[in-house]
Amino acid sequence: MIQTHVLLLAVGMGLVTYLPRWVPLFLLSGRKLPRWFTDWLDLIPVAILSALVAPELLLSGRPPQLDPFQPKLWVALPTFLFALWTKSLGGTVLFGMFFYWVVGMVL
Repeated sequence: MIQTHVLLLAVGMGLVTYLPRWVPLFLLSGRKLPRWFTDWLDLIPVAILSALVAPELLLSGRPPQLDPFQPKLWVALPTFLFALWTKSLGGTVLFGMFFYWVVGMVL
């Protein structure tokens, strides 16, 4: 049988996950947002993705140091260009995986 504190912990984690998503939807769903605000909101996914990807591509070692000669960076650049050219998510993933494999075989 589930102990009470485990059940309360699971419910609490669900609320902490759900409420920050639900409250803005509930409060802003019927309103017209200013153009500057929607433009700002459009930048959030790009900023988050950049914050996650850039250190992986540009830094290496302990402590982290700038390393512009990492194979990951040299694979990411042509993969990015391929994505811009084709606009195909699946093709970009396959191209990037293949190119990473080729660079791994060469180095």
